[in-house]
Amino acid sequence: MRQTHKTYTVDEAKAKLESYCAYQERCHRDVQKKLREMRMIPEAIDLIIHHLLQHNYLNETRFAQAFARGKFRTKKWGRQRIVRELKFRDISQYNIKIALQEIPESDYLETFHELAEKRLRQLENETNVQKKKKKLADYLLYRGWESSMVWEKVREVVSGEL
Repeated sequence: MRQTHKTYTVDEAKAKLESYCAYQERCHRDVQKKLREMRMIPEAIDLIIHHLLQHNYLNETRFAQAFARGKFRTKKWGRQRIVRELKFRDISQYNIKIALQEIPESDYLETFHELAEKRLRQLENETNVQKKKKKLADYLLYRGWESSMVWEKVREVVSGEL
């Protein structure tokens, strides 16, 4: 017996994608991928995306803002990582700039210092200062914090331990 895939009419696909977008903010790329998985033809994809945009189910600016807020608050990502991930999702430079304004500077700096302190506590048993510096820097850089901030923190730590 051959396995058949469910086919959708344009109206069924619209309804499905409306709830998909209402559940959580999505970017154009996610929506296009979902429609391709549903085996929709390019003309139908364009039609449905236009419908979602018109009815405000799909809004790239809103997605970028929610993404930046969420990744900063929950995963404690720095601006570099957020920008990289938004670019990966084909978000415009304009929307990336707006998204980064969602993160208050005071919260940003406070989170950075808390994260660095937490990582240092985890590295207390590391006796080799060079290794400790490298591990701290790698951790913060991977999370997307600006290298100038990271190296400043590393220098601070080293001077505090001598």
